[in-house]
Amino acid sequence: MTHTHSTNTGKKSNDAGEVKRPKKEEQEPATEIVSEVAPNVIRTQLPVNLPGLGHVNCYLLEDKNGIAVVDPGLPGDDSWAALTNRLKTAGYKIADIHTVVVTHSHFDHFGSAERIRENTEASILTHENFRNAFNRTEILENEDSAALDPNSDDAQQEVIERIFSERLPWGTKRTMPPSEEIDRFKKMGRFNSSWFRTPEPTIEVTDNESISLGGREWLSIHTPGHTNDHLCLWDPEYGVMFSGDHVLPTITPHIGGISPEIDPLAKFFDSLHRMTHFKDVSIALPAHGHPFTNLGERSLEIIDHHEERLETIRNAAEKLINGSVTDYMRVLFSERAWGDMAESETFAHLEHLKELGELSRKTEGGIMTYHLKS
Repeated sequence: MTHTHSTNTGKKSNDAGEVKRPKKEEQEPATEIVSEVAPNVIRTQLPVNLPGLGHVNCYLLEDKNGIAVVDPGLPGDDSWAALTNRLKTAGYKIADIHTVVVTHSHFDHFGSAERIRENTEASILTHENFRNAFNRTEILENEDSAALDPNSDDAQQEVIERIFSERLPWGTKRTMPPSEEIDRFKKMGRFNSSWFRTPEPTIEVTDNESISLGGREWLSIHTPGHTNDHLCLWDPEYGVMFSGDHVLPTITPHIGGISPEIDPLAKFFDSLHRMTHFKDVSIALPAHGHPFTNLGERSLEIIDHHEERLETIRNAAEKLINGSVTDYMRVLFSERAWGDMAESETFAHLEHLKELGELSRKTEGGIMTYHLKS
């Protein structure tokens, strides 16, 4: 659920003269390493096979009652087997989980939460906006849940048709992946409606609430932007910040325009600036990539990246008369990145400039276009 922040630093060329990009931390495949990264906080990695991502960090917080887990990974048997294996290495089992913390409503973070609860009656803790952020996909669930085997070809085809017939807010339809990719995802069960079904939180928190986990108190920090329900956790005693997908070490989190927020990029900027106000941060624990220590500096780098994109749009708008989201996407992103996620991020930037009063928007034939305000 992210886009790579491209850079020329460290690129290598192969024998054919093609540029080979260095792998980002977040793209590294999951390992079976289990390690303590902060007092009573254990880091594990679960496998993820998504664009730009190779793993999701699942953290275990130990206390006298067992463990809480933060972001228990994708739905599906492969991730579940990996979670079970990592817990065993750490000396625990699924039955020891009493709380599941979900940082935000993307399925590589909440996927196993409901299955854990079914096995353990564990609490599921999220921000109070949680289900709002992913509700559009609830329509993917068949009204009669017993009507079809969700893994059957017919059921998965129904999900595919609903997803890719939907018009995006800026007017274009979703891009259908190549047939071989569709087939691969079908075999993985990726178009099973359960992949998109959000769990029901049992504990919903707002900003700045105290939460007891791992034998100490944490503060809930609402950080809308990547999603409008994104939740970080701050431990002022040891200076530990669970940063989720809000601040990642080597890629810039995707900021999408499909959001309940009018201007999600403005919210993202506010949330990133807020990270610079936390003092004595000893370690930041991201949902992808390795733990890092420069939380405030990294937050400012991500802001700079998006400010550069805004400036690119301003410059392009001088030549693009009534440019569509797709037109601007082709200016902002290299061709290899073109697609729905790139359009969504472009839309978020265009809407930000519209809210600032720099661009005007109109809709013709269902397609939104933007131009500089005179």
